[in-house]
Amino acid sequence: MTTDRPNDVLRVYGNTPLRGEVRVRGAKNLVSKAMVAALLGNTRSHLYDVPRIRDVEVVRGLLELHGVRVTDGAEPGELVLDPTNVERANVDEINVHAGSSRIPILFCGPLLHRLGHAFIPDLGGCHIGDRPIDFHLAALRQFGAVVDKTPQGMHITAPNGLQGTKFELPYPSVGATEQVLLTAVLADGVTELRNAAVEPEIIDLICVLQKMGAIITVHTDRVIEIEGVKRLEGYRHRPIPDRIEAASWGAAALATGGDLFVRGARQADMMTFLNVFRSVGGQLEIHDGPDGGIRFYHPGDELRAVAIETDVHPGFMTDWQQPMVVALTQARGLSIMHETVYERRLGYTEALNQMGATIQTYRECLGGTPCRFGRRNFRHSAVIAGPTKLHATDVVIPDLRAGFAHVIAALAAEGCSTVYGVSLINRGYEDFEAKLAGLGAHIERP
Repeated sequence: MTTDRPNDVLRVYGNTPLRGEVRVRGAKNLVSKAMVAALLGNTRSHLYDVPRIRDVEVVRGLLELHGVRVTDGAEPGELVLDPTNVERANVDEINVHAGSSRIPILFCGPLLHRLGHAFIPDLGGCHIGDRPIDFHLAALRQFGAVVDKTPQGMHITAPNGLQGTKFELPYPSVGATEQVLLTAVLADGVTELRNAAVEPEIIDLICVLQKMGAIITVHTDRVIEIEGVKRLEGYRHRPIPDRIEAASWGAAALATGGDLFVRGARQADMMTFLNVFRSVGGQLEIHDGPDGGIRFYHPGDELRAVAIETDVHPGFMTDWQQPMVVALTQARGLSIMHETVYERRLGYTEALNQMGATIQTYRECLGGTPCRFGRRNFRHSAVIAGPTKLHATDVVIPDLRAGFAHVIAALAAEGCSTVYGVSLINRGYEDFEAKLAGLGAHIERP
């Protein structure tokens, strides 16, 4: 097995319980959107506790291409975003800077308000299933935008400005909900969004926009109402902690038989994960306060099989399932993982089987609740038989969250694994290798 990028390879020595403390910073899925929201303000914004990850670099580059001045603030992790001189960016440069990120789609509303024009390149991201931009484009058209498709990408204009509208999402998509919020706040009139996503990161984005002067009401039954305003100012905001990274480290403690204190992890955002963690047999201690966190540890007893179904919030998050499946390979009995958010997210289990796991995937909905992928030829359910002894192998990382799971599996296995494509992990995990080393992991570059 070869790689074109020698720096993209990691040797991971197994049989390594992770022990110690790790800190999580602002949520990846909020920080990048809050950075985009700064485009809407007439004054500077200050965003704190920003993680040093690839997605932040991509958004920073795209903002700078559009004339936003982005500088480091006085405290570590602070970004200052000055949108005073927003300008139209070169199409080719947008394509280069966007890379594999899907974030450019969220620039549309803010840029239409500021410049009357936006451009969307071909979008990348992790290949875990359809993430159609149809919801985004349908919403933008409802606001009065005109979409012109070209070989380079899509040019979007708003000849008559953007008007408030009523829109119902076919599925509570996080990205499409963010699109509507970022577009509606300066649109003329009232916008009503039905079947909206209500993830903690969405609520935190609403908090950012409200600080800027937006008028947003979150009703029951996934209904969000936005009253357009004429002007928004900059914000000062400290984001919620990254619940995906926190859960990933928690599952890593379980899978490796370790003991981790995740500083910054917050109970309120992770209650569904914490219930599953405890049901499997893991133990946890919750420490409140500004410098608090959650201790996740393996008590030494045998882990128990469980049935899990991913879902939109407040369900079990799709980004939590990959590292948890690694832990379930060490649980006695048959565990079930029914993935209902992304139809192709179980491909990473093939590598786990190569390491000695016994995981079978199915087209049927095995979680008890039929989902939109049932009877559609997608292998979106998995049965995990355990416990199984994992052994080292060569692994190619397919996407961000699976990459973390593969590294954790390698740490739990016997022997030395070679992991290719580790740069994908840097999209969402700050100082990943340094954190692992600090927890006692034996890893090295070849």
